[in-house]
Amino acid sequence: MRLRRGLAIAGVAGGGAVTTLLVGLVTNAVSNESRWPGWLGWLQEHAWFSFVVLGVTMAGLTALLAGLSEARPPTTPGRSEDGAGPPGAAQVLRSLPRDTAAFTDRVGELEQLMGSVQASQERGEGLPVHVIDGMPGVGKTTFAVHAGHLLSERFPDGQLFVNLNGYTPGRTPVQASEALASLLAAAGVPTQQIPVGDDVGAVTEARAAMWRSRLAGKKALLILDNAASYRQLEPLLPGGSGCLVLVTSRRRLVASEEVVMSVEALPPDHAVDLFVRLSGRPADGIDRGVVDELVRLCGCLPLGVSLLAARLRHHPSWTAEDLRGRLVAARDRLGELRAGERAVTATFDLSYRDLAPERQRFFRQLGFFPGTDLDTHVGAALGEVSVLAARRHLEALYDDHLIDEQPGSRYRLHDLLRDYARGLAVEGDSMDDHVQAVERVCTYYLAALTAANGHIVRSGAAVPPAPDGSSRVETPALGSRTEALSWLEAERANILAAVRQANTLALHDLVVRLAAAMAPFLRQAGPWDQAVGLHRTAAEAARHTGDQRARGDALAELGVVRRFMAAYPQAIEALNDAVTAYEAVDERRGKADALNQLGIVWYLTADNADAARAQAEALALYRELGYRLGQANALADLGMTRRQMSRFDAAVETQSEALTIYRELGDRYGEANSLRDLGVVHCLMGAYEVAARHHQEAFDIYLELDDREHQAYALNELGVVRRLTGDTEGARTAHSQALTHFTELGDRFGRANSIRHLGAVERVAGDATEAIRLLEEALDVYRELGSRGGEAASLSELGVARGIVGERDGAIEAFQGGLRILRGLGDRCGEAEVLNNWGMLVLSSGDPAAARRHFDQAVTLARDIRCPLEEARALEGIGRCDWTVDGPGHGVGSLRAAVTLYRRLGVSAAVDDIEQLLV
Repeated sequence: MRLRRGLAIAGVAGGGAVTTLLVGLVTNAVSNESRWPGWLGWLQEHAWFSFVVLGVTMAGLTALLAGLSEARPPTTPGRSEDGAGPPGAAQVLRSLPRDTAAFTDRVGELEQLMGSVQASQERGEGLPVHVIDGMPGVGKTTFAVHAGHLLSERFPDGQLFVNLNGYTPGRTPVQASEALASLLAAAGVPTQQIPVGDDVGAVTEARAAMWRSRLAGKKALLILDNAASYRQLEPLLPGGSGCLVLVTSRRRLVASEEVVMSVEALPPDHAVDLFVRLSGRPADGIDRGVVDELVRLCGCLPLGVSLLAARLRHHPSWTAEDLRGRLVAARDRLGELRAGERAVTATFDLSYRDLAPERQRFFRQLGFFPGTDLDTHVGAALGEVSVLAARRHLEALYDDHLIDEQPGSRYRLHDLLRDYARGLAVEGDSMDDHVQAVERVCTYYLAALTAANGHIVRSGAAVPPAPDGSSRVETPALGSRTEALSWLEAERANILAAVRQANTLALHDLVVRLAAAMAPFLRQAGPWDQAVGLHRTAAEAARHTGDQRARGDALAELGVVRRFMAAYPQAIEALNDAVTAYEAVDERRGKADALNQLGIVWYLTADNADAARAQAEALALYRELGYRLGQANALADLGMTRRQMSRFDAAVETQSEALTIYRELGDRYGEANSLRDLGVVHCLMGAYEVAARHHQEAFDIYLELDDREHQAYALNELGVVRRLTGDTEGARTAHSQALTHFTELGDRFGRANSIRHLGAVERVAGDATEAIRLLEEALDVYRELGSRGGEAASLSELGVARGIVGERDGAIEAFQGGLRILRGLGDRCGEAEVLNNWGMLVLSSGDPAAARRHFDQAVTLARDIRCPLEEARALEGIGRCDWTVDGPGHGVGSLRAAVTLYRRLGVSAAVDDIEQLLV
């Protein structure tokens, strides 16, 4: 997405346009546009990577800041541009795993839980957290999921399941901040609104507060599975009284307000009943005495009972006595090595030894998988078999109760079975086997990411190449952007886990390549603090290999993500380091991309001279390389910088050239963004008819692409033009429609822009009191977001409205505050607007001499930057001051010059006022 989007966001308008403009850049740059929501199909084209930094894909809501190379494709109505992405809020809020048919009684525990929930709800009390603890394999998760399905109707606002990996072999426990990011995304929070930062504690607190706010007043059920500690889960607890939280853990996690329920091993008679049911044998044809001994040998643990029953079911010729003998032999084989877990491990051993050799090897390879759950394609890569063979293995292992089936045709090992498989692999296979298994998984993910990036990376942008041998790797059939984003969301955690494992095994080249391949997606899907960790790891891995180009790519991507986070000093540091790395190997394309990004950061921080220098240097490199998309991006960003410097003619020239290239490339998003930016400049130059036409064309393209966010930006800008040309009702309609879109999308910055514009409309319509209310509301949001441009624009309008209602001191205070910000930003057009507004206030207060000084400064500024509206207003003010001081008939020349400009601009109301005075 481009910087240009931020621009558009600005909600430009007469005089304060640039101001507004800045607003978009400064804050939304990281908060609003960086999204395109990556959920429900939203990850988007911000393609949260690779050398995308360099002009590749960026989709999403980072639009305004992603100034570099993305463009977002169409999306589902009502969603962000993409329509793909994580299963969206509606789906994700129903994320309980499938209830098991093998669930056995547990009547007492269920009655206790159901009774506790019902009693609390009937009394109108807050629901306590219910902690379900017990030893491994006892069925805690199965019990919680079964109870969740039974209770689902009591919690209509959603039922969510989160595995905290507290005791998952090979995986570190999920940090509370990571879990909160997933929960917020599942609940429909746009990515750019999820708090990020380097202070883990502060980020966790901010996300927890947002999560509590999101569930306030809701009735939802949350299962936190496999918790390691109370500290891990405490930030995840909703604050409202209507939500139920079920926690499972191997440890006794006790807090004063919780209900603690211990799930014990099954009573022997229940264990026998479960065994008989799962064995497929008639109850009267099986020796219950032998079965009783079998279930006791496996500790009456549901996991062990299920495995034993599966063994008998798959061997029709066996009797229960045969099975008992084999189990006893298995326990003896284990000796004291696993004495503490022999009760259930013996059942694993018995089931494993019953597998064919090729299936045994496949099962062992599962122990090497770095992630949590897998599909048939990952299974094929792990086991070095075809996808068809992997499917047969996985289905057979599921049938044998050695793996669990998850939604979406995915599978996972119970923690105890994962540990058992890893133990077998370590004992029976070499370290080389482990390394090779991880290499195969990483190679598979690289091949699949190449296919996915083909759908999410912007046309003409660089895509990380497929790995060697990828033609032999079977990848999912990803036929659309939506399918690619859905696959990426499903595999995100597994791919990041694979990167960590590869890094541990010193597979540095794979780390670098996986990070680059994940870059386009992570730009948009975030959270960005997670992306920061990935690219830091990649940069260090590249340092180990001595690959300066790869190091530059990782640092450049790190800089882009830091920009999204509004961590501008860190972004500049990373991008400068990237430039240095590229120069060391004469990598001009990478250097150009990094310079383009540096220019965007400097633009956002109002360092216009450095921004223009960086974009000009990037443009020269792109031209040498013949890279047209890069040229268009640099031109567009240079145009924005020139506009911010009030160099309007130069801005039109560069932006028009960018538009031509975007059209040649068929880049519709680039085309729409440049059209919108041209509309902004023409509005500032007083060419309102041209501005309106450009904004309408941009709006039509956004409509075609089903991009509601940017439709709203275009509507705001159309509203500004309508207000300036006297169409007050048309302006109110446009801004109201934009406000509706921004509110539905959760875009606070865009919403503040719409509210500010509506305040200006109400002031023009004669309701200054309502204007003040709206402008103060927008001002509060801008200040909260840290948007200086938005703050200045609001103060300028607020000063006018306060002056109308007689609040002279408040008006002057607003003008002073706005002028101070605008001068710091170098926004001379906005400065001229404030001076004119201030001059009118002073003139109406009876001090024409002081007022004329304001108008004289304004007319000089306006002429210098060719801003005809503010020039006309300043000339009118000068004429009125002279008329007042020297008497009727004086100042006529200035007044007539103002009329000429107003007529050219189509501002008829101002013409009528002056002509009345002259008559």
